[in-house]
Amino acid sequence: MSVIGFMAGNLLAIGLETNLRAAFAPLTDKRFVAMTLLIDWLLCPAFAWLLTRLLPVHPAYAAGLLLIGLAPAAPFLPMMVRRAGGDLAYTAAFMLLAAVGTVLVMPLAVPFFLPGLSVDPWTVAKPLIVLLFLPMAAGMAVQACAPAAAGRLLRIVRRVADMSTLLLLAAIGVRYSTASSPPSEASPSAAQLFYAIGLVVGGYALGAGMPASQRAVLSLGPGTRNLGAALAPLLVTPPDPRTMVMVALAVPITLGITFLAAARLGRPAVGRQE
Repeated sequence: MSVIGFMAGNLLAIGLETNLRAAFAPLTDKRFVAMTLLIDWLLCPAFAWLLTRLLPVHPAYAAGLLLIGLAPAAPFLPMMVRRAGGDLAYTAAFMLLAAVGTVLVMPLAVPFFLPGLSVDPWTVAKPLIVLLFLPMAAGMAVQACAPAAAGRLLRIVRRVADMSTLLLLAAIGVRYSTASSPPSEASPSAAQLFYAIGLVVGGYALGAGMPASQRAVLSLGPGTRNLGAALAPLLVTPPDPRTMVMVALAVPITLGITFLAAARLGRPAVGRQE
């Protein structure tokens, strides 16, 4: 329930505050679109796969990391980009590309990356559409048709989303406290930490030469991971609890890493304003 509230609430809030025309405008920027697709669907899955080979993590934890690798752009991304002084229109475009790409790519990639999850693509796609695509699309529709009503509704939705986020973080803490790794294995939190830092640094490097406001999106976007999307395949098949733990850990760890990265990226912007 906390996952559903976290995903639906935060994505509905993003839709309610997103101007559809402004979100589509950056899609004409060919380099930005190409870099977003490259990072989301090549760098992120490949780096997750590489870490599962380099680090001695339990196969159940490795499965969780591979699912996280297929789920870019957490609902808290706009908050981090705003902190970094980044471009919110490009952020909305990044999230649109990530949402559509996740619905298209994950159902096909899950059987390839995780043969143990014997589910057909449509079974994976259904919860993705419900948890990821529909709330954001519904919010955008309300914002486009009735901006004043969207503003009033946004205040309510944000409160519900904030409460769901706190509940989710508490649930993750309880779940993680029951998990453990043998001394011969790398801890799931260490693997997630390496993954989050690598994506933030890699996205920033690939954005070289772009305006700082857009480069911040390419750095922070991959660094945040979509918990609801990563959990979707696990909602239709009995998962190993350790896989659930690994997926859930992405929320606090990527939240912390992107928060620090956003503060660092925002320093030049603050300097220019002064």
